[in-house]
Amino acid sequence: MIRQNILQFYAATALSVFSTGAIHAQAPMDQPITEDMLLNPDPADWLMFSRTYDNQRFSPLNQINRQNVGQLEMAWTRGMELGTQELIPLVYQGVMYIAEPGAVIQALDATNGDLIWEYRRPLPDDITDYIPPNLIGRARTLGIYKDKLFYASPDGYLIALGTDSGELHWEAKASDYKDGTQHTTGPMVAGGKVMTGRNCPEGPDLRETCFIVAHDADTGQEVWRFNTAAGDNEPGGDTWGGQPEGSRGCSPWGLPSAYDPVRNLVYWGVANPNPHTRYKRHDGKPFAVPLTTPSELYCNSTLALDVDTGKLVWYYQHLAGDDWDSDWTQERVLFTSAFDPDPKAVKWINPNIKRGEQRDMVATVGEGGGLWVLDRGTGEFLWGMPFPYDTPLFMISDVDVATGKTSISRDKVLTKDKEEHTLCYNNTKGYFPMAYHPGENALYIPYHDTCFKRIGALGTEDGHRREPFARPGSDPNALTGIAKVNMKTGQIERFHT
Repeated sequence: MIRQNILQFYAATALSVFSTGAIHAQAPMDQPITEDMLLNPDPADWLMFSRTYDNQRFSPLNQINRQNVGQLEMAWTRGMELGTQELIPLVYQGVMYIAEPGAVIQALDATNGDLIWEYRRPLPDDITDYIPPNLIGRARTLGIYKDKLFYASPDGYLIALGTDSGELHWEAKASDYKDGTQHTTGPMVAGGKVMTGRNCPEGPDLRETCFIVAHDADTGQEVWRFNTAAGDNEPGGDTWGGQPEGSRGCSPWGLPSAYDPVRNLVYWGVANPNPHTRYKRHDGKPFAVPLTTPSELYCNSTLALDVDTGKLVWYYQHLAGDDWDSDWTQERVLFTSAFDPDPKAVKWINPNIKRGEQRDMVATVGEGGGLWVLDRGTGEFLWGMPFPYDTPLFMISDVDVATGKTSISRDKVLTKDKEEHTLCYNNTKGYFPMAYHPGENALYIPYHDTCFKRIGALGTEDGHRREPFARPGSDPNALTGIAKVNMKTGQIERFHT
């Protein structure tokens, strides 16, 4: 099944479609998409970036298997606009919806690639003064609900297009492109809301540009907005070491959240604080904030937000006062499992959880490595480990297993120009999504086994530069791979590519 998931993902992003035999056209959309359809999608459709709200990326289809995968042949291919391509397409009733660089939205016949309709967003003439040309329209997701397709446009607007014609139904301004803000995340739809995150630049109003926002799917009216850096008069505001409120910020720039319809919660990942180094953020005082969580909330955290109100129900911070640009912003995966981590495989285990107890869990992997598993009702730490391998160079030095609070080492924090540190990992988990197999209770995680040397460069914007290299002791023939993790025990089986 993991091979099937990978094929589906990469075939879609390349807009090259493969088939083991005949493919048949379907009629245009004849039924608007309901909430129940989003909750229980037809296996023949792909209605959101991970197919289902739990982000498992598991397809129950079985036409492609180990016996016939070698028989796949090109069905069709189609050129795309120049620029950065990161979109995960949607498919409904044989129609594929894509977003291309330059804010071009298309509906294609998924059987042959023929164009059904196209919408080209008129963009301001000066947008390239604020966003690099190759990043304009760098979309990762689209949203679909009822008769509307939702797109987060590079000019700062959330737009709703008719699924049948591409006609503009409504537009709502979410942010200002002149701030340098980019809609890198894309929309997700849940509970009648369209939610988006974004990449936010450094600047005097950084905090105001770093937020998650929800709009009403029918009207485009803004419903709520959550700033990802705590303000002075908010819970967590005292974790910033007195840093001016306006200059606090951490982007929710990665893939959108997972959604638990029973709890009515979305689980959103937030990236590192900016600038990257403590030294730069705190005017030469790298120890102005703690080395143990909480530190600079809500950066590098999992946020559980109420879909209706945007209220923070709980948070868990994975990394304290990041000093290395090590995001924890990518997808959260939801599943239910017995709790029985193997101490030989899992380094940090909460001793207060009864063995064998069933828990609703949420798991994620940091860009800088590390696999963390939490209770998705409360945010309680269940278990965690360095990932993809345990190493003394791992950036998280310790975890209080009873509370889940993490710590970093003082001697890994930049304190002066040209100072050097060696840490693991270097973007071991990037944009490439994970997949979960419910029948095997296994999480499949793509990774690469590289670390980095960090060198102080205080004259630069972020205060350092990084040089990646293979982890000391790693196998040069196995630097990339997929880890199959048993989510009951934490035991790992590896497939190298």
